[in-house]
Amino acid sequence: MIAYLIRRMLYALPILIGVNLLTFALFFIVNTPDDMARMQLGIKRVTPEAIEKWKQQRGYDKPLFVNAAAGGSASITDTIFWQKSASMFVLDFGYSDDGRSISREIATRMGPSLAIALPSFVVGLLVYVCFALLMTLFRATALDIAGVALCVLLMSVSTLFYIIGGQFMVSKLWHLVPISGYGEGGFKFVVLPVVIGVVGGIGSSSRWYRTIFLEEIGKDYVRTARAKGLSELAVLFRHVLKNAMIPILTGVVVVIPLLFMGSLLTESFFGIPGLGSYTIDAINAQDFSVVRAMVFLGSLLYIVGLILTDISYTVVDPRVRLS
Repeated sequence: MIAYLIRRMLYALPILIGVNLLTFALFFIVNTPDDMARMQLGIKRVTPEAIEKWKQQRGYDKPLFVNAAAGGSASITDTIFWQKSASMFVLDFGYSDDGRSISREIATRMGPSLAIALPSFVVGLLVYVCFALLMTLFRATALDIAGVALCVLLMSVSTLFYIIGGQFMVSKLWHLVPISGYGEGGFKFVVLPVVIGVVGGIGSSSRWYRTIFLEEIGKDYVRTARAKGLSELAVLFRHVLKNAMIPILTGVVVVIPLLFMGSLLTESFFGIPGLGSYTIDAINAQDFSVVRAMVFLGSLLYIVGLILTDISYTVVDPRVRLS
């Protein structure tokens, strides 16, 4: 088991390094510090002196990879790559353009993001799987056809419709919860975003899980279970659901980074001070330090999710350890 995990971690490390190098190339080679300065200061009437001053204030005036003017280890450490990119591997994200610690902002904003994403994830997974099992149980009946039609209908509606429609009906017309914001008594601020997040994912997720369950239904072990006299419910929950866990876990890993990173649209429209709105604000303000940090953090969380998924595979199917 330990050897399996070490092997998976060794696979993941080059991916993280590659993402870091690619992000660095995009921000500092394709889009040079001079370009960043011009975008921040304004393309018109920008003097070379103003550009150099902007770069010096943010540490962008150093060489990219090797500082030939410095001696010893400083030739490597006194560079943009070491200070702005390599430092992220120890979760040192530096400072944003307004002088705030990015690591502190991430730690502060992670709570509101989790307050929305974690309930949406747990409740949504239960709803999607149960709805898919219900359609599978009544497959090829009117209930199944109506369920599939409902899924297609929900898939066809934009997330913005759910957000704006929910705010208008639940908050403005019925006055049940605040229309936006986040503060004391956080439940009333997150209940509507959670409901919208669950409803918005019913269509695609339930239809996908239904496809997985229908594929398992046609296999030999299911026919054997039925031949032993097990009821259809017992077949679904004891056998089909268990054997469908690996593809389900594969889909779940995609959602794990969002639990921490937050939802960009939801947090922006509901005024939730989470990591999603933090990223949107950084993009609008052209705060490249924050954007780089959020890209790296998202990659790191995704890789952690992959490793956790591999661990869960070994619990569901121990044969995976031998692969």
